[in-house]
Amino acid sequence: MKLATGANWMLNILLIVIALLIFSPFYWIVATSVLPSLDAFSLPPKWIPTEVDVNNFIQVFNTIPFGLQFFNSLKIATLVTVGALTVSSLAAYAFARLEFPGRDVLFVVFLSALMIPQQVTVIPTFILMRNLGLLDNHASIILPGLINVLGIFLLRQFFRSIPRDLEDAAKIDGAGHLRILVQVILPLSTPALSALGIYIFQFYWNDFFWPNIFLSSPDQMTLPVGLVALQGLYASAPAVVLFAAMSMILVPVLIVFVFTQRTLTESIAMTGLKG
Repeated sequence: MKLATGANWMLNILLIVIALLIFSPFYWIVATSVLPSLDAFSLPPKWIPTEVDVNNFIQVFNTIPFGLQFFNSLKIATLVTVGALTVSSLAAYAFARLEFPGRDVLFVVFLSALMIPQQVTVIPTFILMRNLGLLDNHASIILPGLINVLGIFLLRQFFRSIPRDLEDAAKIDGAGHLRILVQVILPLSTPALSALGIYIFQFYWNDFFWPNIFLSSPDQMTLPVGLVALQGLYASAPAVVLFAAMSMILVPVLIVFVFTQRTLTESIAMTGLKG
């Protein structure tokens, strides 16, 4: 008993140390963002600010349209998350429950897309969006993001773990495939949908590659692209201004993580048990 208690204490201390090491870069960014320019890189570093300079945050809004770019990132990440979950659910149900010729072959073709780097598909995607007249438009980011092969695979595996007896009972009551999906399958798939939704939102919130290629005007840019623009394109902003912008980008994500970490861990655990 004493040995087990001591081991638990040691494990907890080790986990706390690791957590502090992981969190320290985020704290340093936030702490540096409120320091005057002369104190930002002083040695030893000031981990606890003694003087707060909010002018750093004001310069961010004066240099780039930060509020608009924040809205652009939120808009793209939200629409892609909702759209990808919808499309992935429909496709996963078809691959998991419907019988049609070539289903397994088509599914293997879908999975093979996971082995293709996104840099390989950027040129044909760019040409397609140019022909559609969607360059420098949020639709050029949203439309390709609706097809999420990893999401289709994960949901398909989860749907296959749901007993068919529930589906058969719904068919006896006269339910069609869409009603079965909405009223039977999806309510039982909340863990998988939650984990996938958090992953997609986080990916597109932080994505720099696609917005940097398809979005060119400052009013259409997302936060990662705007941050690079703040660094060198417009005014070569001081380092503390960059840290202020980075902290405003990081804090919302950290808040979302704090409120969804239990849902995320439970989703991953339940997905692993059922899959």
